[in-house]
Amino acid sequence: MIVALADRDEDTSSFGDRPLQTPAVAGVFDALAALTVEPFAARVHLVSRAGSKVAANTRAWLTHHDFFGRTGVPATNLHFVRERRDKAPVCQRLGITHSVDDRLDVLAYLDEVEHRYLFLGGTGGRAPDGKVPDWATGVETWAQFVTLLREA
Repeated sequence: MIVALADRDEDTSSFGDRPLQTPAVAGVFDALAALTVEPFAARVHLVSRAGSKVAANTRAWLTHHDFFGRTGVPATNLHFVRERRDKAPVCQRLGITHSVDDRLDVLAYLDEVEHRYLFLGGTGGRAPDGKVPDWATGVETWAQFVTLLREA
């Protein structure tokens, strides 16, 4: 989760009426900048489910907020898919070893990704019974995610 939620009623609710002014999730720029240095260098990828409108909003938001310059993530490492399940073959093709998502159903598709993290910070993305499955690790903040990766 990079962009803060704007409207909980929409399926993809990252952008409201003024998409460029939608804030980033706290700590995301610093966390991804730290990961692009080590331990993952240029291997950080964004894999997002989006139709053409949300993909265009996402690209505009990333450019407006100088995402690639601030994080060191290469712009070529942005990938869009049409369905959540389509993230799995992209991750497999890229050799993704760690994935963070705010949706448990997405992480469930990524069974070939060794380390899966459920981002819980402000997203309401908790598992239905309040428990994170044993195949995933819950993280509340981007700083916590970076700490876990560095300790692994």
